[in-house]
Order: sequence, then structure tokens, then C-alpha cells
Amino acid sequence: MFLKAGALSLALLLASRLLGLARESAQAAAFGTTGLADVAVLMLTLPDWLAGLLASGALAYVLLPHWSRQDGVAQAATQRAVAMVLLAAGAALGLAIWIGREPVIALLASGLPPSLRGLAGASLGWSALALPAALLAALWTTRLQHERDFPGMYGANLVVNGTLLLALVLIAKTIDPTLGLTHLGWFLLLAMGLRLLWLRVRLGRVRAIPVPGQSDVAAAGECVARSGGPMPAANVWFWAALSAGLPLALPFAARSMASAGGEGGLATFNYAWKLVELPLVLAIQLVATLAFPAITRAFAADAHAADAPAGQAGEAVRSAFALAWALACAAATGLLLGAPAVAQLLFGWGRMEPQALAQVAAWGAAGAWGLLPQALIAVALTVLATQGRMRWAAAGYAAALAALLALAPRAGGDGVRLMLVLNVLLAGVAAIVLTALGGAVRQWLPVRLMAVTGAALVLAALALAAGWLPLAQGKGLAALGFAGVAAVAVLVVGWLASPELKQALRR
Repeated sequence: MFLKAGALSLALLLASRLLGLARESAQAAAFGTTGLADVAVLMLTLPDWLAGLLASGALAYVLLPHWSRQDGVAQAATQRAVAMVLLAAGAALGLAIWIGREPVIALLASGLPPSLRGLAGASLGWSALALPAALLAALWTTRLQHERDFPGMYGANLVVNGTLLLALVLIAKTIDPTLGLTHLGWFLLLAMGLRLLWLRVRLGRVRAIPVPGQSDVAAAGECVARSGGPMPAANVWFWAALSAGLPLALPFAARSMASAGGEGGLATFNYAWKLVELPLVLAIQLVATLAFPAITRAFAADAHAADAPAGQAGEAVRSAFALAWALACAAATGLLLGAPAVAQLLFGWGRMEPQALAQVAAWGAAGAWGLLPQALIAVALTVLATQGRMRWAAAGYAAALAALLALAPRAGGDGVRLMLVLNVLLAGVAAIVLTALGGAVRQWLPVRLMAVTGAALVLAALALAAGWLPLAQGKGLAALGFAGVAAVAVLVVGWLASPELKQALRR
């Protein structure tokens, strides 16, 4: 299932993420880790972050199971009704951000000097204008996920990243950074508009366009008539939004806490998190995304098969756990051994200072361990969403966020300390969501595979600490290649030691 369905999706997602990293690289070249970089990071990331916090994951957790029980007409009616709500909410929230831009800046980027507060406020205006488009794009992307149009999903990211990359390269090469930042907002709006155009075309190809001119009331009524029941209840949306949004709030809050260390701290943490986010998205979240429709259909099929309870669902969930965990261990190994080389390759040019580059590498390597609990969390959340039991996940993340905020005075602007705190908190969340799965989790977890690949990761870390790996932690291509070989070796060990990984790749 994962290998066959994901080949083209992985290629497009890889291209999108590589283009996104090129965008971050051009951003670092244009602004370095100065206060201007903090402003640029905040402006460019806030719309999609808010869309993810409020809608993206919640839409998938709620609408994918709901759409699986509807026909095409009812799906279109649901889509239109939700779209109207999202656009109205986006406009209202954008207005609130503009009105309260000064306290927002003080909260999210406390390390900015007073001389940059006015520019940061103007930049938030562009973010506010882009927010409705980001929310609508989240809905349309969810519909493409339901239709299994993964190329359409990931192609939208290519559009955004490509547009912003061109703008940042222009600033890095020809325009004064301060002047360039004042014009970057136009490119942000252009990128958001082009993404909506791309998604609209893809929706037309899969015939997932709502009926034009249909009123919200009629849409809601048709939903009820065609699906045999009302739209998901408000409490379902509430818990799904918390479960999907709070994971995004953790690194975002840590990034804001890093800003307390002074000018450039926000940008430095952002670049370091990109080192963790790349394997997180390419390996872990890709598996969860591809598995979600299959798991929902498997649970639905098992519910109607009295002679085979949880048969198809159990196989699908176990395969997802196996592949996500193995890839997480491999990625963590590669990042631990190759963080300086990766940081040098991505950010070591333009206005990036060597000391800041070393910080990015150290902070990113510290965050590598967090990939393991996030692998378990990603798959567990898909199961809980399919079963409509998201409260445990929401409670776990809420507790983790509260603990992170409580530790803010001690962590200060120390990025390594913040990354380690995040790792511990994510491990706690993983324990909570696995417990919420109940007794079936003992059959779903590939324990042998987890033990073998986890041991390989620990051995690599111990060898690095003992100085037995002279090629590791370098900055050249040799160090980069060594880290890649080590990551592949972890996958090979898992392949040889346990049948779960082979089975997951064959499906």
C-alpha cells in the first residue's frame, strides 16, 4: 500500500520540501539570523501555521471519516458549508491580528529590538490578509487527500515554495534586506493565490467541486439527506482541532521562547527545526497521510465483517507503525551524525554567520530524538481519529504545552535545552496516545522492529560520543555521505531483523 501508492507522492513531497529548504536557504542568505530574519520568518510562516493550528489537521481527522460515509453530492455539500465558515473565520481572525499586532509581536517575537517593531507590525498585516486563503487551501487539500490525489496535495506546496523562493533570491542578490522585506508581503499574497488556483484545478479533475450557487442552509440540509445523519457535532470538531493544533503549538511556542534569547533567536530556532521537520514530513507524516484513508476504510470494512474483527485494520495499523518507526530511527541517526554538514549545505552562505550556523546544527541534532515519539504519535492519532476518540490526544498535548510554558523561565533562549524539553514532552504524549488505543496496541506495535532499529540508533549515538566516528560531525560531502549511509544501514538492519518492515513495503 505505502510503497505503491507513495512513490509519486514521495517524489512530489520530496521536491516540495527540497524547494522549501531552498526557500529557507535563500531566506538565510537574505537576512541571516538578524532581527530582519525574525520578522521574515514570522510573516511567512504565520498564515499556514494558524491554518494548521485551527483547521488543517482537524479537517482531516473529522472530514475523512465523515466523507467515507457519504456519496459525492453530500461530500460537495459538506465541503461548501465548511468553506464558508473557514473564510468568515479567517477574515475575522485576520482583522483581530491587525488590530492587536503590537501585543502579538511582543508575544511571538519578544527579542525584536524596538527599531524593528514597526516593520514587524506592517509585516503582520500581510499575514492577516493571507490567512483566509490559507484556511481555504487547507480544506481543499483535505478533499484531495480523501480522493487520494496526493500529487495534487503536494504540488500545491511546490507552487507556494517556488513563488517565495524567487522573491527571496531576488532580495538576497539585488535588494537591500530592509527594503526587500517591505515588498515580500506582495509575494506572499501571490503565492497564496496561485496555490488556490492549483488546488481548484485539481479538484476539477477529480470532480470534487461543490455545486455552484448552493446556499449554506441547502448544503447542510443536503448533507443530512444524503448521508443519513447531520454533520459532525461541535464537540468532535473541538477535540479534533485541539488534537491537531496543539502538536503545531509546541515547536511554535518553543520558537517564540528562543526569541527571548535576543535578536535572531527566533530565526535560528526556525532553521534548526527545519532540520528536524524535513525527515518528520518526508518520513513520518507521509506514512500517516498515506495510511489515513486506508485505515479509515479498513476499520469501516471490519465493522461490517463479523467473521473478521479488526483483521484488515490491524494489518494496516501495524504496517504504518512499522514503516513510520523505522524511518524515524533512520532519520534520527542521519541527523545526529550529519547535522553540521546538512546545516552547512542548506544555510552556510550569504549573510549567515559561522557561529549562527554552528548553533543551528547543535539545536537540530538535539531535536533529532524527538522523531521517535512523533512517529508513534502520528500513526496513533490516525487510529484515534478514525474511532472518534481524540480527547486523550488533546489532553496529552495540552499538558505538554502547559509544561513547556511553565519551563520557559528556565529554558530561556537556549535552543538545545528547548529541543531536549520538547523531546521529553513528546515522549509523554506518545505514552498517552498509545495507552488510549487500548489493549489492541500490543498487537499493532512491531516490538521487535522497534527494539532492533532503536538499538542501532543508540549505538550510533554512543559511537559518536566516544569519538569512534571521525567522519561524523564534519561539514563536507564526506560527512554528509557518511550520515546518509548510516541512516540506510539502520533501515537495512530493520529489514533483516524483522518481517514487519518487509510487509509494510509490500502492501
